[in-house]
Amino acid sequence: MKIQGKLFIWLSVFLLAVAVIYGLWSKEPVGTTALFLAFGLSIMIGYYLAFTARRVDTGAQDNKEADVADDAGEVGFFSPYSWQPLALGAGTACAFLGVAIGWWFAFVSAPLVLIGLFGWVFEYYHGESQNQ
Repeated sequence: MKIQGKLFIWLSVFLLAVAVIYGLWSKEPVGTTALFLAFGLSIMIGYYLAFTARRVDTGAQDNKEADVADDAGEVGFFSPYSWQPLALGAGTACAFLGVAIGWWFAFVSAPLVLIGLFGWVFEYYHGESQNQ
């Protein structure tokens, strides 16, 4: 994680320099604001990764002598047959389409977004009083 933190911190330094030069040269507020916001986001991510890297064990990506197999292992659990991401994606696509069509369409798509979100979050929840 150390290398990722350094990459984001160097990216934030680059974005800050570009934002200052762009702002002074073009005097265009929207692009300058976007570049400063990108700087803020990258410095937050870089700080978080650098801060976290000091508190966790050294990973295989931080060891110059490491092989690819050193970083192998379980990545996580992924639902094999879940329809909830499709419902959530369709709902958010309709919500963002509401910006172009009309805000009423975003409100109409809100139940689809909520159904997809709650379905995905509570997909494997069976309750505390379930038979054990």
